[in-house]
Amino acid sequence: MHRALTNIPLFPLSGHVLPGGVMRLRIFEPRYIRMVREVCAQDDGRIGMCMFNEHGSIEANSHIHPIATLARVIDFEHRDDGLLGITVEGVDACQIDAIHSDSDGLRRGAVHIIDHWPPTELPPQFQHLAERLCQVYAEYPELGSCPGDDRLGRADWICQRWLELLPVNAETKQELLREPSCERTLDYLSGLINESEQ
Repeated sequence: MHRALTNIPLFPLSGHVLPGGVMRLRIFEPRYIRMVREVCAQDDGRIGMCMFNEHGSIEANSHIHPIATLARVIDFEHRDDGLLGITVEGVDACQIDAIHSDSDGLRRGAVHIIDHWPPTELPPQFQHLAERLCQVYAEYPELGSCPGDDRLGRADWICQRWLELLPVNAETKQELLREPSCERTLDYLSGLINESEQ
């Protein structure tokens, strides 16, 4: 039985964070500032980081794709521009089962945690995906640093980071995340990156 959670605040975005990833955000809308305060006041507060569905209806709450990431706030700051800066870390993949709205428009969801791709060793023929990812971290230090541990040898972790970074549409990401393993995503990403470097 997958663990079910209720009343999870939902944050739909065009940018995405997946389990194991980190994202920095600037918060300015009052409902999302309230969301951050609420989550930070809880011992194990989580935000549902959702993929925005540009073909969905905001009124019907179909503007939020069903597969999301439960994330925790790991840092926050009051910025000089008056905005609230937060850093979130993806923890678990989840599926949204139902959505309701607070009076100020903050969406909340009933979700259940789903089994995500199992840890998978990176096959030798896809080693270039890890090498190129480290190059991206070196070129864009704001993303963080290239890990020096065994994560670079895990295909599932590599695929998640590329899906966060590349401008792949949310529908395609949802389809790939529904797969039982990252094998299809490896082929897809390898084709994309090879094509971009030709």
